[in-house]
Amino acid sequence: MITASHNPKEYNGLKISGADALPIGYDTGLAELEQMVLNNKITIKEDRGLLQPIEVFKPYLQFLSQYNPKNNLLRIGIDCSNGMASLLIKNLLGEDPHYINDKADGTFPGHEPNPLDPVNQLQIKQLVKDEKCDVGLIFDGDADRVMFIDEKGNFVSPDLIIALMGHYFFEEKGQKGIVLQDIRSSRAIAEYLSQFGAKVETWRVGRAYGALKLRQMDGLFGGELAGHYYFRDFYYSDSGLMAALIVLQLLNSFKEKGLTMSQLIGRISTYHNSGEINFKINDKQAAMDAVKEHFTAQEKPLSFMDFDGYRLDYDDYWLNIRPSNTEPYLRFLAEAKSEQKLDVIVTRVKEIVGRFL
Repeated sequence: MITASHNPKEYNGLKISGADALPIGYDTGLAELEQMVLNNKITIKEDRGLLQPIEVFKPYLQFLSQYNPKNNLLRIGIDCSNGMASLLIKNLLGEDPHYINDKADGTFPGHEPNPLDPVNQLQIKQLVKDEKCDVGLIFDGDADRVMFIDEKGNFVSPDLIIALMGHYFFEEKGQKGIVLQDIRSSRAIAEYLSQFGAKVETWRVGRAYGALKLRQMDGLFGGELAGHYYFRDFYYSDSGLMAALIVLQLLNSFKEKGLTMSQLIGRISTYHNSGEINFKINDKQAAMDAVKEHFTAQEKPLSFMDFDGYRLDYDDYWLNIRPSNTEPYLRFLAEAKSEQKLDVIVTRVKEIVGRFL
């Protein structure tokens, strides 16, 4: 698929998938492709197969329509970011929602198509307030990610939506299975999903890792802090549209019970979170090791993960420090039961990493 995902208009790229939507990442084929290009060793086979057009628009809409909220009571605001969601969302939800940036336009006149950037959230937050919406949705450029704004105009951390979806899969549908989260995800997710008897597994950041891991363990669904959500019933792959419809269906049901989105998220989120903090640094490994050594010397962690940077879990807090795969950044995230504790952790990490800047 030709896509630059959430990047600005001057960028372009390719998303490559294998059979059954199997993601092809750097560890599963892209590295070999890179070497073939760099060494000019690409060969074209004589027998190249057939080009066969397949009608996918109507079947895809039919598949997604099963997740549409029934008897919708919600006031909904939707920011399509002038991306691919513009081509499908009105076929699913009709004209009742309040839409902005709903014309597909690769110059992205509304704002850049990265919904994680707070600047790009300003329009949907204002729309939610102006139209007194129950929820706002904002998609990225290729609509494989979606993020949510509550009725007060506040951004909802995407990882918490994983916990909210538990009501759909476990409570409403009575399904069973493993839930996947990435290494940056809040501890609140596993704690909240425990009421359904769900087992939560943690894995590396990135679609190429998340979708593959969900398939390998035959998980039910999963998600990431970046707003990707994966589903067993969608070839273990991600769909921003499917995720959006499931969440709208849940919010509609909870509205009938008198509960708002902010109240639901308040039940899930019981921690203070630093948000992702980025350090531009060259010797990322040395800085990571210094952070790990400082905290492990103070107290042995309850659990330790080292497959995507380091994650150290303690009784009343946890932290993750990991290198960016594509940029000269070291990314840090922490969560604690008290704001005071969180401030102490963040201050200490900034002091340690500061020695390597």
